[in-house]
Amino acid sequence: MSKRRQFKLPSAYTILFSIITLMAILTWIVPAGKYQTEMNPAIGSEVAISGTYAPTASNGQGILDIFTAPVVGIQQSIELGLFILIIGGFLMVITATGAIDAGIERTVIKMKGREILLIPVLMLLFAAGGTVYGMSEETIPFYMLLLPIIIAAGYDAVTAVAIVMLGAGVGTLGSTINPFATVIASDASGISFTDGIILRCVILAASIIVSIWYVMRYASKVKKNPAASLVANLKKQNEEHFLGEANTQKKHEFKGIHKIILMVFAATFGIMIWGVSSQGWWMTEMSVLFLISSIIVALLGRLSEEQFVTNFVDGCKDLLGVVLVLGIARGIGIVMNDGMITGTILHMGETALSDMPPVLFVNVMYWIHAGLSILIPSTSGLAVFSMPIMAPLADFAGVGRELVVTAYQSAAGMVNLVTPTYGVVVAGLAIGRVPLDRWFRFMLPLLLMLAVISMVSLSIAAIL
Repeated sequence: MSKRRQFKLPSAYTILFSIITLMAILTWIVPAGKYQTEMNPAIGSEVAISGTYAPTASNGQGILDIFTAPVVGIQQSIELGLFILIIGGFLMVITATGAIDAGIERTVIKMKGREILLIPVLMLLFAAGGTVYGMSEETIPFYMLLLPIIIAAGYDAVTAVAIVMLGAGVGTLGSTINPFATVIASDASGISFTDGIILRCVILAASIIVSIWYVMRYASKVKKNPAASLVANLKKQNEEHFLGEANTQKKHEFKGIHKIILMVFAATFGIMIWGVSSQGWWMTEMSVLFLISSIIVALLGRLSEEQFVTNFVDGCKDLLGVVLVLGIARGIGIVMNDGMITGTILHMGETALSDMPPVLFVNVMYWIHAGLSILIPSTSGLAVFSMPIMAPLADFAGVGRELVVTAYQSAAGMVNLVTPTYGVVVAGLAIGRVPLDRWFRFMLPLLLMLAVISMVSLSIAAIL
């Protein structure tokens, strides 16, 4: 008897290319139109002038245009794409020195016997990685490190998984300078990524505090009553599986040079913020900064020339997919613009938003992006897909474009804590042996709290 084939959501590439095809079809259906534009000095780019929409000659896009769009999209994204590749190389060189692994492991060892304190300490560390550079796949090795320690201390696998997944995930939800969410979305919106950073810091702080409280509350309950665990029926198997491997994990000694490397790591992002906010830096200067920092880190970590080049190139390889997603996603806007339907879609949005209060607008943006995140879990792909349309709508609604960026990343961050279309969630739960339905049960109350935090913060910002 043949097994029934399970449905599997296509990759981000296929979804985005399908959207390009759909938009090309719409250029033959949707009436063409355009707005008059004017330079907005606040964001340094052309914006549509409300009330100036007018029909224009149609320009239906054909099959050749569909395949040309992603290629042109990659060409137009080359500066941003190069920055992302260099970031990937920088992060891989940092990882190759062992500084991050050793720092986390040292924290774990120092907390032995006080494992409950590991929850806030490690969640804050992972959140820092999430908000600074969108830490996600990099968290996977830490599940195997933490699971034996947390389970041996009398907690359960859900607690260990939550420390890692929620720590980094909530950090990404509250991204402040994350190149793969905040920077890309801001660039696609025509604004600086430092715009709205205070609001994002507020969302980050409130979200991580609530998340830490939530995980500590659950962990304490399980410690007192193991039957309260959502994976109580797997307790024996998990103890045999993880505690049997507890002594086989690779040890990383935390040395003084690791501390210096981590200081360089933090300083690099600090310099980036200073350069962008006060020196007029953008992609070229930021790329140079991270390239120089990569070399400094390699020298400090005593990596040979071959090790440095190999790790840097491997890091670039890891993020090549992100660059391709950016190009394909930008191809959507190219087809819409060349087909003269972007103005028409904006006009539809302007009509719908004409009487919509700013508070309602930002919350609608939040839930639209929450829905889109299920289909497009790639934060960078979603940013380039949605921002060219959603950001100009903010002009019509009378709110800052930075609020649309914040709505996008907080909504995407929330959804990517649970969606099975996001590989990091599936991988983390598989390593922790936590069934998806149990993770949903654990996360549902917290998701509601995180949504309220984001929506209230966005609403207040829209009023001010």
